Amino acid sequence: MSKDDSTWLRVAYLCLIGLVALLFVQATDSIGDQTGWSEGYSTLWQWPRYGVALALGVFIGWIFWRKKDRHEYFLAAIGELRKITWPTIDATRQMTIIVVVVCAIFSLILAAMDSIAGVGIDGIESAVKWILGSAL
Repeated sequence: MSKDDSTWLRVAYLCLIGLVALLFVQATDSIGDQTGWSEGYSTLWQWPRYGVALALGVFIGWIFWRKKDRHEYFLAAIGELRKITWPTIDATRQMTIIVVVVCAIFSLILAAMDSIAGVGIDGIESAVKWILGSAL
């Protein structure tokens, strides 16, 4: 684990803190709009709400940061991600074309099977009507 990995982990923790704070602010906005209490307290509640959101985000970040086992696990995961050999642009383009072609072929096969089944069901329905019609 390099120092760079630890830096990226800190950035991930900061992103987690920001996301938790944003989620709290959005949730309080939504709840306030639905219940109607945010209209009367919008100026009074604004800054304390941001403070609570930031404190909640920091608390969640601290929960993730405090356990060394979890910290080491995330660092090991980052180290494993660095070992991945990513495909080149050309290889990605080739694989994408193959996937699109295979999907097109299977969709044509399924459309043909659906048409054949539809004709077969229509034929069976006609035969049943003919048999029941002659029996009446």
